[in-house]
Amino acid sequence: MEATSYPSKPDSIRLSELSQQIQQTLDGAFGTRTFWVIADITNYTFKPQTNYHYFELVEKDRSSARILAKISGRAWGNASVNISNFEQATGQKFKNDINVLIQVTVQYNPAFGLQLNLIDIDTNFTLGLFEQQRKETLEKLVRENGDFIQKSGERYFTRNSGLEFNRVIQNIALISSDTSAGYLDFKHTLENNAFGYRFNIDNYFTLVQGEVNARQFLNRIIDVFKSEKQYDALVIIRGGGAQTDFLIFDNYELCRAIAKFPVPVITGIGHQKNETIADLMAHTSTKTPTKASELIIAHNRAFEDSMTGIQKMMLIKTYQLINHHKDRLAHMNQSTINTARNLLHGHQRNIQNLSGLIISNPKLLISNKRKDLSNLSNNLESYSRIYFANKRGYIGHFQSIVKLMSPQNILNKGFAIIKVNGAIISTADAIEAGTELTISMASAEIKTTVKSKKVTNGNEFNL
Repeated sequence: MEATSYPSKPDSIRLSELSQQIQQTLDGAFGTRTFWVIADITNYTFKPQTNYHYFELVEKDRSSARILAKISGRAWGNASVNISNFEQATGQKFKNDINVLIQVTVQYNPAFGLQLNLIDIDTNFTLGLFEQQRKETLEKLVRENGDFIQKSGERYFTRNSGLEFNRVIQNIALISSDTSAGYLDFKHTLENNAFGYRFNIDNYFTLVQGEVNARQFLNRIIDVFKSEKQYDALVIIRGGGAQTDFLIFDNYELCRAIAKFPVPVITGIGHQKNETIADLMAHTSTKTPTKASELIIAHNRAFEDSMTGIQKMMLIKTYQLINHHKDRLAHMNQSTINTARNLLHGHQRNIQNLSGLIISNPKLLISNKRKDLSNLSNNLESYSRIYFANKRGYIGHFQSIVKLMSPQNILNKGFAIIKVNGAIISTADAIEAGTELTISMASAEIKTTVKSKKVTNGNEFNL
């Protein structure tokens, strides 16, 4: 079969011949040289069966988004391994619309045209972009919100971080994804705590990854605020993920809302390596949802321990006060007896002296001493009546105090007496985990076993 012939001019060449000349020219100009190129990835596809990556490299004008340059690119073999290493190091997926610094070679193929073959990708460039964006967001937060966000040294102080937790954290607003493992971990740890604490949790579900969902997340924070419920804390949690999954927590509007939120915000975002900007703006940040729930439990436990310590100290001080007044009452009773005895002995001596005078000078002495004796008798009667009336008043007063401070009255007021092996104790030195206690109350005795013991210095309970 004869080949088809085409009319041609004497100086014309075939397209393949021109392509070969272009290839030879480009090979001669570029050869094996490599270039580091900054560009955006577009039209990306991956063929897992061949481990080939296909994409286009695009440069756009920043002011108008007009395309300034576009060349097809591909990667395979070691380059595919380098892409995987890049994704692992940065947490950034190799995908459309990311700006990267890549090492390429130039290749022209007559059948496929001009292409750039990816050799390597710079992880530090991408991480630097993340860090630069984070730095710019932090600077903008401080610059534009100075009334509730300040920076001192390397620390950030916000209106939210300056709030104080309520003594007990019980009513909680929770922002999370309803499918997140972190949400289940948080709920399980909180609701199955070892101390039997109960919590009221209102769920505000939303997507918690991807910067594109920041507006939806912000709306949930606004929903919590508009509910006007008296929450003790707003908890924001999510599980782990790639670094770019956490970019939502570096969003300016979202972090600004956290910084000025009127209820303490606790974050448990699940990022083990770095703090997000949301962590820096919140009242308290923890590494995981489980750590966030443990923080709340520990806070409530500290309050319970302080109340138990105060109750114990009040009981000890009450016993000390009772014993003190018992000692004073016994002392005053003995003093009254001694005073009365001394007074009687004094009058007895006076009578004896009078008796001697009567014998030596009967008439005059009898007359004078009769008057003296009459005056003395009147004075003695009056003084004794007043004295014993006063002492009876004192005795009645202290009898009232003794009755008021009696153990039964103390127990009737809600206090309790703790005994170990039948003996009343005032310190926890002899108590260890497993010790059996008898707790005496107003109308019953309770036997119990100590599960744990926490030692305090006791200074805060001094009355």
